[in-house]
Amino acid sequence: MLEVSNLATEFHTPDGVVHAVNGIDFELRQGEFLGVVGESGSGKSVTMMSLLRLIPMPPGKIVSGSAMFDGDDLLEMETSDLRKVRGGKIGFIFQDPMTSLNPVLTVGKQIGESLKLHTDATTRDAKRRSLELLELVGIPDAEQRLKSYPHELSGGMRQRVMIAIALACSPKVIIADEPTTALDVTIQAQIIEIVRDLRTKLGTAVIWITHDLGVVAGLADRVIVMYGGRIVEEARVADLYATPQHPYTRGLLRSIPRLDQKGSDLQTIEGQPPSLRKAPVGCSFAPRCEFAFDRCLTDTPQLTTVGFEHRSACWWDLDNERPRDEL
Repeated sequence: MLEVSNLATEFHTPDGVVHAVNGIDFELRQGEFLGVVGESGSGKSVTMMSLLRLIPMPPGKIVSGSAMFDGDDLLEMETSDLRKVRGGKIGFIFQDPMTSLNPVLTVGKQIGESLKLHTDATTRDAKRRSLELLELVGIPDAEQRLKSYPHELSGGMRQRVMIAIALACSPKVIIADEPTTALDVTIQAQIIEIVRDLRTKLGTAVIWITHDLGVVAGLADRVIVMYGGRIVEEARVADLYATPQHPYTRGLLRSIPRLDQKGSDLQTIEGQPPSLRKAPVGCSFAPRCEFAFDRCLTDTPQLTTVGFEHRSACWWDLDNERPRDEL
């Protein structure tokens, strides 16, 4: 469905160049649910917004890479053609629906706008489809809610509206950027269940950006782990949780509260994330890694196959407790 190669994005600021994304490679398969995890500032959102050229330019700049979708490179398409892809073939669910929805337009108007832009739907068709979408995402009294403004809805209902807009034109791919971050846990569970059901019914491929490894465990087919603007590990979800092959991934998993380990302290990852204002040299996780050795500070590890559909960017072999190049 989507093949991204060597994607790099920078931001030119008064304090210097921020190297936000540094050579990303990944693919998304048809109907797949791909989880993207990592701490704040690791480049998750910038990567996905770069694909649809949604980052502000300037100060942002996509300096290299390609993103092949339906035979075309999203990064090289004319803006007029890219507008047909955004919201049409690729839907985007943003993190904060209150700032993503237009406060002066009704919910029905905003869903209908997408339909009219990407299809030949009439006003009557758009209203009927908007009603179907609101019912599909579980909004009660959907006909009345078409006339509502965003401020009249709760946070969970606004996020449901965002999902309805993303689904309006039956896209092949949906990118969800931390869609449950600002919601309480009960609403989070409802939103996750809606996306799971929609994916099953419609067969839409999903890229889900999140901090919550628990959500990824229950939803994703594969997982990408990002750190310092790079992908440090990629694997099928069961393999990633059972046998993580990068020290950062292992640290993330050890920091999750678990019911089967009562009374034990949570383990933390010592140190701070890297400054992206410096051009990356060596492994960006090396200053925080207990296994780092000389090569980690000078040579940048590339994603290497370490198992079936399992890749890791690390010079150290966690299983054998020795450098990989000595095996």
